[in-house]
Amino acid sequence: MAGHGTQEHPHGADRLCDTGERVYSRAVRRGRVPRRDAEPVPCLLELALLHPDPDDMDFLVPTAPQEVMTRLLRGMYDEVSASHRRVGSAVAAYERYAGLGRQVRAPAATGEGSAIRVLDGLSRIQAAMDEATEACRTEVLTVQPGGIRREHELSEGLPRALALRGRGVRMRDLYTHVARHGQGLLNYLELMGDAVEARTLDEVIDRLILFDRTVAFVPANADRTMALELRHPALVEYLVTVFERLWRLAIPLTAPLPDTGIEGISHRERSIAALLAEGHQDAVIAERLGISVRTCRAHIARLSETLGAASRTQLGVRIAQAGLDGPPGADGASAVSAPGRGSRTAR
Repeated sequence: MAGHGTQEHPHGADRLCDTGERVYSRAVRRGRVPRRDAEPVPCLLELALLHPDPDDMDFLVPTAPQEVMTRLLRGMYDEVSASHRRVGSAVAAYERYAGLGRQVRAPAATGEGSAIRVLDGLSRIQAAMDEATEACRTEVLTVQPGGIRREHELSEGLPRALALRGRGVRMRDLYTHVARHGQGLLNYLELMGDAVEARTLDEVIDRLILFDRTVAFVPANADRTMALELRHPALVEYLVTVFERLWRLAIPLTAPLPDTGIEGISHRERSIAALLAEGHQDAVIAERLGISVRTCRAHIARLSETLGAASRTQLGVRIAQAGLDGPPGADGASAVSAPGRGSRTAR
């Protein structure tokens, strides 16, 4: 049966065949369907969209749509996270090889047209960015990690942004959710008008700037005094793919963050809960979400109070019981109310 279904129904849970969609929809509306109704579409069982009714094995009950969405989002998030780790490993490896390269004479072919250039020093980075800005004609994609953007950072980049807007270049920027609270960013976006579209995520990859999908800039050390200028088509295409997948997961800056579905728990606390469930320390969580350690601990304290946890160990248990241990982006999958509070289903 499994092999037969795989051959005739080669799809995932995000794109059902017509017959499978009809049977699954009927199961959701009625609460269950006879097992014989699902025989023509074994994909529903293989994808765990239907499972046996424990009270009557002749019937199948549907997996809740929220749970299906959570599973799909988890897969996308894991895929993007894996891409992020591979990019980090590639940059770290290049740093190691670049360090070894200082001990030998650089090959004569290395020059301005190199597929990978190491830009050492802020002045060289700035000059390369100015050059790429001048040559850009269609699109700029950026990832801006950290928290609230400082006024001086926005002011420094404003002349380049205005020059791009003047040539009709479209810009898309990714920030963390924390950046929503910065008035400077809101003023910048208002000034730029429809030339810039901004979205936010719980956490993003390290800084990335892509011009016309032909040249990319990424940091080459922790304090960002060195950068890599990448012009190799395969590398640039890979980074564009990472950006586009993050962009699809992100929320437009003009849209509100989704409700967690649990009274008393904010979207940020839900993100912190997911990272706590993964075993991360406070400092790591703060860095990934773009907030201070002090702010992070204040959120953890409120989370403990809301969930009625007296210790960090108990908090981990409460997080799992409340369904808050999934990845960021799976909001709305839980219909659990916090201890001592009124019941409120996910929306």
